[in-house]
Amino acid sequence: MRSGKELILATKTYTNENRYKSWYYTFSTLLFLIISLCLTYWNLNNVLKAFFSLLSGLLLIRMFVIYHDHQHHAILYQSKLANVLMKIFSIYILAPTSVWKRSHDFHHNHNSKLHVSDIGSFPTITKAQYLELNKKEQFYYLALRHPLNIFLGYLTVFMYSFCIQSTVKSFSKHWDCLIALIVHFTIGFLLVFFGGVENLFLTLIIPHLIACGLGSYLFYVQHNFPTISFAPQSDWRYVDAALESTSYFKMNRIMRWFTGNIGYHHVHHLNSRIPFYRLEEAMQDIPELQDAPTTSFNIKEILSCLSLKLWDAEHKKMITLKEI
Repeated sequence: MRSGKELILATKTYTNENRYKSWYYTFSTLLFLIISLCLTYWNLNNVLKAFFSLLSGLLLIRMFVIYHDHQHHAILYQSKLANVLMKIFSIYILAPTSVWKRSHDFHHNHNSKLHVSDIGSFPTITKAQYLELNKKEQFYYLALRHPLNIFLGYLTVFMYSFCIQSTVKSFSKHWDCLIALIVHFTIGFLLVFFGGVENLFLTLIIPHLIACGLGSYLFYVQHNFPTISFAPQSDWRYVDAALESTSYFKMNRIMRWFTGNIGYHHVHHLNSRIPFYRLEEAMQDIPELQDAPTTSFNIKEILSCLSLKLWDAEHKKMITLKEI
């Protein structure tokens, strides 16, 4: 069984991009998204409005994964047109390139590493560290890992953390975050002015709630599951973090399409230059990738993952508050 650099080298062949496929998936997803949003706004049937609002949210997730791959240089690298399209989309989805690429690249290089696991990720501290915090600090830590913070990611992660917090902390580096906020609230104002509050919710708020909430949850659960392992910097290994501390999220084919194969997250963490449409192929061809820890939409697994709060360094496992 291959490991380390040898295993990473085995994935290199799958980083070869099919430029036609990349453009096809990008343009088709954008087209479906624009049509769905238009039908959400203009449709006179309330049931169909609700359907296209939900569909728009799911299409936003797929488009976000395409944007995410572009930022990893896995697809459409050095394309000026792609750069413009992704910049516009990043503003619309409230994940501007300046803050997303910096934090996400850091996450990839420090995934499951203790003491720096709160940058570009949901924070994880040890049981001993938690017990040393005062009540206010404990409350804040638990709030960041609370299901409401995850599922309301539209407001808490994307709008507040990515845009508001980044703008306040370093405007010179993250001026595009302010642009994203201005554009977002301008779109909201125009939707209310021309279509009323109902269209604001169905065309803007609900799709963003679905995309950002489900996206935040998928990101959380693929790095917070019962068998995950965390390591201090001295013992941390990149390949181990990808294969043992990143889950393979099992989904049906429809959800794999809407989520852009992000469920093959362990493969993506092993080599982020693999285009999203080749992740499944890589997993099927490389035996070492087929024994990854798994998560799913099973309600028991969801509750189990959400209940995990702390890393027990003594027993080397994640624990719930009841286990302290």
